[in-house]
Amino acid sequence: MLTIEQALRCHPLPRLETRMLLQHVRPGLTHARMIADPDLQLTESEVAQFTQLAQRRLQGEPMAYLLGEREFYGRNFRVTPAVLIPRPETEHLVEAALQYVAAVAPMRVLDLGCGSGAIAVTLALEAPAWQVQAVDLSNDAVAVSRDNADRLGATVSFHLGSWYQPLGEQCGFDLIVSNPPYIEKHDHHLEEGDVRFEPRMALTDEGDGLDCLRKIIAGAPARLKPGGWIMLEHGYDQGAAVRQLLRQAGLQAVATRADLAGLDRVSLGQMPIDLLSV
Repeated sequence: MLTIEQALRCHPLPRLETRMLLQHVRPGLTHARMIADPDLQLTESEVAQFTQLAQRRLQGEPMAYLLGEREFYGRNFRVTPAVLIPRPETEHLVEAALQYVAAVAPMRVLDLGCGSGAIAVTLALEAPAWQVQAVDLSNDAVAVSRDNADRLGATVSFHLGSWYQPLGEQCGFDLIVSNPPYIEKHDHHLEEGDVRFEPRMALTDEGDGLDCLRKIIAGAPARLKPGGWIMLEHGYDQGAAVRQLLRQAGLQAVATRADLAGLDRVSLGQMPIDLLSV
């Protein structure tokens, strides 16, 4: 048998990660209970499950995949190896959307490459008046997104396909958002840390890192209504390139917002209200 204290003291994982895994294998186990009852014994089944998860973590597998969830914008989202792990940097995209677009009006919103649904579901919950649609090329990702929307009580319409393709002739969106694959195919980060375990197709375009951004931006003018916005997450060194693409597409009020580290993270542009000015 293994006690809580033995697991915390003897395991090579960081203490916080060990505690999180213990709480995962024994639902309801709190940090306070661990402190108050360090001699609490795990069952044989719990020990086996904990040992398996700990070994996977020692091999580098992300905690989010081991626990099956990750917090984003104050909510827990289910994640699987079929989707990217939501990251704090992406919250800047959500914040920009809520700042630039009226949250109390029935705006039409489109999330391209929705993955876990973190962006689409969060926007639908933060701005209930919005009519949110989301697209992803992966059937597994759409399933995860739909599950998160159902569990969190968000109304989102999901589509399976590549970028704008499954939308048919739909247009007149007030907002298009996306966190597309933007890592260059030879970038060393693809072989490091959690990224090694995430779906490659959601990380890189297998090119210069700008191909998906080009396609999304090129298709935006035909889909946005006058005055509508497009907002895109991108790499720390892609701000200038994305701003140029937005301007070339005829968008105005082009700008880039930095993340908490001061790095370029989200670029945005607005469709001219007077279409004759494009």
